[in-house]
Amino acid sequence: MPAIEVGRVCVKTAGREAGEKCVIVDVIDEKFVEVVGVSVKNRRCNIQHLEPVDQVIEIKSEDPEEIKKDLEALE
Repeated sequence: MPAIEVGRVCVKTAGREAGEKCVIVDVIDEKFVEVVGVSVKNRRCNIQHLEPVDQVIEIKSEDPEEIKKDLEALE
């Protein structure tokens, strides 16, 4: 399983955003990370609700809009 790290692209597996791609922007602790995605709000997320994929993007700025553009460029 790919590592949980900043820049890791994940697919949400739970909640109303299940199935949506997102990127980890911050690791809060061993249970929670902060994620943002094209159709995923910038919020805290339980690591158990994420399925990491093999893609990693470089987080160049704190701006969620910039991160969303980088994620869209992958698809």
